[in-house]
Amino acid sequence: QVQLVESGGGLVQAGDSLSLSCAVSGGIFSVYAMGWFRQAPGKEREFVARIGWRGSPTYYADSLKGRFTIARQNAKNTVYLQMNSLKPEDSAVYYCARYKDANGVGSPEYWGQGTQVTVSS
Repeated sequence: QVQLVESGGGLVQAGDSLSLSCAVSGGIFSVYAMGWFRQAPGKEREFVARIGWRGSPTYYADSLKGRFTIARQNAKNTVYLQMNSLKPEDSAVYYCARYKDANGVGSPEYWGQGTQVTVSS
């Protein structure tokens, strides 16, 4: 059984940085693309970033390019999301997801429970 557990969320001020982690158990982590999504209250869940099985390629939501960085460490079955220059509009529940293949084609197959990120102004 595949399980994804996010950590690292919290309350920060605008302009601060935060790093999220997602530990994956079950399955073979290194052969699948991984991604991050987020959902703010009253809004649809939206794509944040995606990373291929070897650490590349990486893709980002256009609005987040330059501020967010996704990375993975296959030896630790962990994917990360580094978030810099945070804004109040970045406040959301952030979800880790595992895709069905190595490059992230289609929708994710497995999801974590999410971690709350709140950015105060």
